[in-house]
Amino acid sequence: MANLHNAKQTTLRDRVVVSGIGVHSGKPVEMILHPADANTGILFSRSDRALEVKGDYTSVIDTRLCTIIGDPQKGMIATIEHLMAALVGYGVDNVLVEVDADEVPVMDGSSRAYIDAIDQVGLKELSAPRRYIRVLKPVRVQNGDSVGELLPYEGTRFDVTIDFDSKAIGVQSFDQEMTPDVFKREISLARTFGFMADVERLWAAGYALGSSLENSVVIDDEQKIVNPDGLRYRDEFVRHKTLDAVGDLALAGAQLLAHYRSYKGGHKLNFNMLEALFADDSNWEWVESVPAKRNSARVSVSQEPPAIQAAMGPETN
Repeated sequence: MANLHNAKQTTLRDRVVVSGIGVHSGKPVEMILHPADANTGILFSRSDRALEVKGDYTSVIDTRLCTIIGDPQKGMIATIEHLMAALVGYGVDNVLVEVDADEVPVMDGSSRAYIDAIDQVGLKELSAPRRYIRVLKPVRVQNGDSVGELLPYEGTRFDVTIDFDSKAIGVQSFDQEMTPDVFKREISLARTFGFMADVERLWAAGYALGSSLENSVVIDDEQKIVNPDGLRYRDEFVRHKTLDAVGDLALAGAQLLAHYRSYKGGHKLNFNMLEALFADDSNWEWVESVPAKRNSARVSVSQEPPAIQAAMGPETN
């Protein structure tokens, strides 16, 4: 999320290669990030087959455990959320992402390796103005006890609360304006996480075959962190859920000017928020520059169950 006022679109100065393994397949993956022309957006392609997919919500085919885009017949590209978060969180508007397998490499389970790759080549400013999607009125989604809201806001703010029945996690909240500096410092290092008790079930289903302590925070049956080096942030769990939300909402197709609030969210809720936003054209508009910040809209949360009211709290500016 770069400077909002009359900003220009960006791309990479040069191509950069990132190699690793797929967290679900466990197989090697090579990914090349290529510079792209203005108004390309984030475009994915498979070098091992004829598949090109736009990095937006209309391409999503599954949100179980990770966000997957593609075509059920032609092929897929999975686990794109950490890369999408790095690109949009760091202000990259246009890039061609080429992979030679059906997953993006997981690296260390965070977005930091992608940030380092971007830093390695740097950004190039293009002549076209950056376009934003401004949310015009509150949009709300509730899936069981998971709740999400997109509120009008002259900026990009993430307010994420998680609530796990786990002593190692519990209730955690993160709420900040999302800028490239905040993303890099406060979010990009937060790793994906899981429970030891779920591993065998996931393996049997063909998931998490590449998962390890090198790319995941693991919680054992005694609610202790298994990783020898512990956590990178005291509240790394909610910061990773925020990273996921940044990446999933990047599938809007442009930076959102909105305040996103979520309680007990995940990939499905984030995706459903974009579906709800774009279901009604009166919810949003394209803009090329942003006026000086003004008061955000307030919405009532009085209809929420008490636990959700307590977790999400009232809307504040």
